[in-house]
Amino acid sequence: MTSSRRAVVASTPQTAPAAPAAKRDRTHYLYIAVIGAVALGIAVGLIAPDLAVELKPIGTGFVNLIKMMISPIIFCTIVLGIGSVRKAAKVGAVGGIALGYFLVMSLVALAIGLVVGNVLEPGSGLAMTDAVKQAGQGQVSAEALPPVEFVLSIIPTTMVSAFTEGQVLQTLLVALLTGFALQAMGAAGQPVLRGVEHIQRLVFRILAMVMWAAPLGAFGAIAAVTGSAGLDALKSLAVLMLGFYVTCFLFVFIVLGLLLRAVTGLNILTFLRYLGREFLLILSTSSSESALPRLIAKMEHLGVGKSVVGITVPTGYSFNLDGTMIYMTMASLYIADAMGTPMAIGEQIPLLLFLLVASKGAAGVSGAGLATLAGGLQSHKPALVDGVGLIVGIDRFMSEARALTNFAGNAVATVLIGTWTKEIDRERVSRVLAGELPFDEKTLLDDGAAPADVHADVPEQGGEKAPVTA
Repeated sequence: MTSSRRAVVASTPQTAPAAPAAKRDRTHYLYIAVIGAVALGIAVGLIAPDLAVELKPIGTGFVNLIKMMISPIIFCTIVLGIGSVRKAAKVGAVGGIALGYFLVMSLVALAIGLVVGNVLEPGSGLAMTDAVKQAGQGQVSAEALPPVEFVLSIIPTTMVSAFTEGQVLQTLLVALLTGFALQAMGAAGQPVLRGVEHIQRLVFRILAMVMWAAPLGAFGAIAAVTGSAGLDALKSLAVLMLGFYVTCFLFVFIVLGLLLRAVTGLNILTFLRYLGREFLLILSTSSSESALPRLIAKMEHLGVGKSVVGITVPTGYSFNLDGTMIYMTMASLYIADAMGTPMAIGEQIPLLLFLLVASKGAAGVSGAGLATLAGGLQSHKPALVDGVGLIVGIDRFMSEARALTNFAGNAVATVLIGTWTKEIDRERVSRVLAGELPFDEKTLLDDGAAPADVHADVPEQGGEKAPVTA
């Protein structure tokens, strides 16, 4: 062997191996297709409204596919989060802080809606017809429960029925009990935790497959909404819609933005950009529930502790409805003005506080915003129920802003509560938001560690999560 040949051989081990070619993220095309589907759906709704309305089952079917995954994802997330934390007091602290924060932010949202509604007075000068009155009465939902019955409804008939009936709060209760039981079992519960981790990976993989139907679902949902409402309803109620959208925008970017900056130092635009695909999904389906599983996965990927994510996100979807609070405030004032019976401040505040409580009883009800509004007015101020028919035509368009605001509020709440409880990896947050640790769209999970090692990064006692190796 020549000396030059020996030199080449000797230098070979010191040469860094070529990095494997990175696989292209094909989900990028998926969300481009969603945008195209939304545009096509609007066009079909305007050109052929009768045909567009018939397409509604397509959008409904996609949202139902997502909802099918919510209960098992919540169960696995909470069980893994609680079961891997040694001290139960930490979990209780997270829940207490979350509920306190949700109550305060609901009151802030109501106050903002109250101010804007009194300034705009968008309902003045509208006329009521018999058809409008009947439409309003038809929105009173029997599903909204009074507070005591609502609390009792959280208890499922059996442990399994919580999953089969799709009740988020029932699933939350079963998951909490299971997590605390595994926590008490100590080492004996570790095999069960590993099994739940495998199930979680399976469920998220199924969800990633379901997401490929998003363009079809977006097309059907948007086409049906556009075809059923048309332009006339939008023109007559443009002031209310515009005022509501602007109010939601200000709430997210000023109230939540300042709070996020003050507590965590994060920029609200950078944070919401990380959740861009989820916002697009909500916008196209008009349902914040369609993004709930992805929010759980993305918050864990961001670096928030499993126990914080598992408790804050599912609870927030029932109790932290900032957009719905703003909607009910502005809609109540709008209806009162339109019916020629404007309310004084002394009448507004008790009504809105009643709606704040009533909205918790309607958690999980389909179309909860409109149903809660009608049910609350029926119980507290029946004379205004007829006026609900005035906003039926544009409720679906307003539900877009409701859902987007609710989602943003829950995402910010998760990071804030993670910071207050010191269950967040700040270094990882910075790297993820900077794009250094991209989210895995194929599995919706970080697969860097084997299931058996998943809990190695969860602290036994207080303190921030140890950095997670990507």
